[in-house]
Amino acid sequence: MARQLKLALPKGSLEKATFETFQKAYYKISGQDRTYRPFFGDPDIELRILRPQEIPVYVADGVQDVGITGIDWIRETQAKVEKVLDLEYGRVKIVTAFPKSSPYEKAADLIEDFWRKGKPVRISAEYLNITSDYLKSIPSYKKLFGKKEPMIITPWWRKGNNPMASIYLSFGATEAKPPEIADVIVDVTETGTTLEQNNLRQAETIMVSTAHLVTNKSVLEDPWKREKLYDLKIMLRGVVEAQKKLHIFVNVKEGNLQRLLKELPALKRPTISPLSEKGWFAVNTVISRKDLLSMLPTLRKLTQGLVVHEPQQILSLDEFSEEKEEE
Repeated sequence: MARQLKLALPKGSLEKATFETFQKAYYKISGQDRTYRPFFGDPDIELRILRPQEIPVYVADGVQDVGITGIDWIRETQAKVEKVLDLEYGRVKIVTAFPKSSPYEKAADLIEDFWRKGKPVRISAEYLNITSDYLKSIPSYKKLFGKKEPMIITPWWRKGNNPMASIYLSFGATEAKPPEIADVIVDVTETGTTLEQNNLRQAETIMVSTAHLVTNKSVLEDPWKREKLYDLKIMLRGVVEAQKKLHIFVNVKEGNLQRLLKELPALKRPTISPLSEKGWFAVNTVISRKDLLSMLPTLRKLTQGLVVHEPQQILSLDEFSEEKEEE
């Protein structure tokens, strides 16, 4: 039986951006609406669709070789995975929040005030380990409770020995829990709009998460699987880099060519070609997307015609060619 690299892609909030990224990377995927094992264009890769919460654990344990998941779930599951590439989409914040009517600026201030008054704090969260680490990071926690662990409460089990800091597993609609069910919540947000609509104050940002390509050490130690992983990394990174760049083409008179290159240092290693009309040159190069507007005045003065393309991919092979030379 032919070898295959087992790849897990996420269902849910990361799903659409993930499939769009793979499409831009020229990987054909079909049937994802009908099955959790859709067709993947590369026969050397076996594709499975899983929840992002599950992917870090399955990759760490070798059930899946490679996966895409949020950095938040890597931290929450405490899975021992190797981060291969930040895909830079699915950007969310894990934040604390509590009712606007509370006279506090930070959730930590509210929590410490409760503890000073001998009152237990109830926190609702989907991220149990992240929330536990957050509570233990509050300055007075160690002083008041020593090595006690926050109490984590789910419908199936409880762990921890500090009922003064109780974390209740939330199955959704976390923003609806305060103030009757929870004093504070730890929740995921993109814009904060939902928290605002529920009269909650977004306080501390515990972490920022984006989607990552991850693997495990056994894949990196297997030459065949490592090469397939590198193919994935090259193609996906090409999409990430292309989103930050623009490909520009301009025509410039010979007399203005050196001035153009001198005044626009962002024109790195351009391709310069003579045109059919003597005394004119075509200049094309890749620039940072953010530099285009600042370059326009100079381009307008020194060049004729400007064509701008949005590249679908920009592949940098230097990293991998260096590895081959070392081998």
